[in-house]
Amino acid sequence: MNILDGKATSKAIQQEIAAEVAERTSKGLKTPHLAAVLIGADGASQTYVNSKVKACERCGFKSTLVQRPADISEEELLQIVDDLNNNDDIDGFIVQLPLPKHINEQSVVNAIRQSKDVDGFHPASVGKMVLNLPTFLPATPYGIMQLLERYDVPTQGKHAVVIGRSHIVGSPMSILLSKNGAPGNCTVTLTHSRTKNLEEITKTADIIVVALGVPEFLKADMVKDGAVVIDVGITRVEDASTPKGYAIKGDVAYDEVAPKCSFITPVPGGVGPMTIASLLKNTLLAAADKPA
Repeated sequence: MNILDGKATSKAIQQEIAAEVAERTSKGLKTPHLAAVLIGADGASQTYVNSKVKACERCGFKSTLVQRPADISEEELLQIVDDLNNNDDIDGFIVQLPLPKHINEQSVVNAIRQSKDVDGFHPASVGKMVLNLPTFLPATPYGIMQLLERYDVPTQGKHAVVIGRSHIVGSPMSILLSKNGAPGNCTVTLTHSRTKNLEEITKTADIIVVALGVPEFLKADMVKDGAVVIDVGITRVEDASTPKGYAIKGDVAYDEVAPKCSFITPVPGGVGPMTIASLLKNTLLAAADKPA
């Protein structure tokens, strides 16, 4: 069993990005600038955005954090998006999801200029991904693909099962795994809440990507020996025995599943850090060849 160490891989990618940024600036090109918009005070979102800001510092990026209370109106948020669209110094920006229920997330995503859509959620970005054209790839699926590539995980001709069909992870993951490339060329089954006989399907999988947000959903009896398991889930579960009063759990029952796997991602330290690395790579792409 091999651990797909997202933390170490993300660190290596960030070091590569930092070297490229130093080379860019020595040539008189602008320093990449990433902005993040955080609405409300969700603890997990706050932690995640703070991690992105620290990663920007490590890579030599400029970063801007725009914070607003949860009761912000949709109109006010769209104005913030418009201001960032028209700020020439900012190369890319994200609006941290989820948003408060009174705000239409798709309206906000649609308002982001595609050339600054470093999260890869804009419809134009998704369309280009489907057509295998150059674009910003959704950060989490992109991070998973980089992890598979850097660990030389075999994918060609393999049966990959994706559990969860969200627009953020599941659906784009199924597209990227099936694309003609390396990693890729998988035969993909995309499963969801209406899928029948899920356990029978996962038992045939060479690669399983779980993106449900249901702690320890994938059990050992759902996985065949030698499978590759990618755990996208990260949930705080109450645990009075810990100092913080909670434990971080993935969508995989790690202790029982890991011994059956050829490769597996841990939680934390697997997919999460790779998402941040992908966001930085997209921002570097957005800043390409811009003068200082």
